[in-house]
Amino acid sequence: MKSISRLLVLGLCWFAGTACGCGQEAKPLQGRNVTFVSTSDSHYKAFESAAWNEYNRETIEEINRIAARQWPEKLGGGAIDTPRGVVLLGDCIDDGDKVAGDKDYTAEQFKAFLAQMGLDGTDGLLKFRVYETWGNHDGPPTTEKMRSRVSFQAEMKKRNALRKEKGWLTNLSENGLHYSWDWDDVHLVSLGIYPADAQHEKIRYSPKWHNPQGALTFLKDDLARHVGDSGRPVVLMSHAGFDTNWWHEDDWKALYDAARPYNVVLCLYGHTGTGLRDWAPEGEAKKWTCINDGNTTAGFFIIQIKGDTLRAGYRCKENMKVTRNPDRTHTRQWEGQWGWRFLLERKIVAGSR
Repeated sequence: MKSISRLLVLGLCWFAGTACGCGQEAKPLQGRNVTFVSTSDSHYKAFESAAWNEYNRETIEEINRIAARQWPEKLGGGAIDTPRGVVLLGDCIDDGDKVAGDKDYTAEQFKAFLAQMGLDGTDGLLKFRVYETWGNHDGPPTTEKMRSRVSFQAEMKKRNALRKEKGWLTNLSENGLHYSWDWDDVHLVSLGIYPADAQHEKIRYSPKWHNPQGALTFLKDDLARHVGDSGRPVVLMSHAGFDTNWWHEDDWKALYDAARPYNVVLCLYGHTGTGLRDWAPEGEAKKWTCINDGNTTAGFFIIQIKGDTLRAGYRCKENMKVTRNPDRTHTRQWEGQWGWRFLLERKIVAGSR
């Protein structure tokens, strides 16, 4: 994950969403009340760097306690509902294919990931279901030869098959990597490292590790089949967002065009920093609300979509400073206090095609 610091202020404004695809205003479902956690870039480590995982443990314990917290007063206060689940937006482990001597770093990192994140809220430290995707640190596609005995993408496919078997998913791609699900009438779509079909010819990064493997085609089909002209809220998520050169601006525009007929109320991603932004391709008036999740060691976003209102806040470790040492270990200063940053409240209003 690249460290990009960004100062963003509290955003309280009204939002005109993308089109509902039916030419009519989408009416909020009376029973719509979806709360969930979003985080990214946990970068689980191993051996000499395993102390890093303790920082993730602290964050997971705060996630587990979040229903005992209150929303910040600037967002209206009140109790935070129990989250439906946690989305983890890639770079789950730090080394997707690393073996040094008799040390299989990838296997140990994945073991640490499983111990803390689990799958269903009963088999790890985390007490909620987790929905992960992969990032640039998580290793190559399953078609590539690896040194490690563990392939993150292969394991993720197995986990997605279990999610499907348990009835958690609405749709799963043929390659087992991209998927969607519904909480109330909110449709969420997980799109891997970034939402394109293949790496753009002008992108210089490894085409093996950073192959999006048909994510855009999956999205087009998924939205047509499972959202259609309903106008219901759509949440898009991937590892990389609209502030990085890891995928091309042509692909950003192709994504926007593909989702234009639908009521996209939120885009979630990680990879580059923490903060809020409104984004649309140049010349487009209707912007998408975007949240960059930062990294799990520092905090997480709690998000609620209730009726016609979206609100979110970044629950973070106050005044934490982490220094990377020459030997790849880390020194951390933190006094144990949690606070709030990057607060957002917006009305969800469906537009017209």
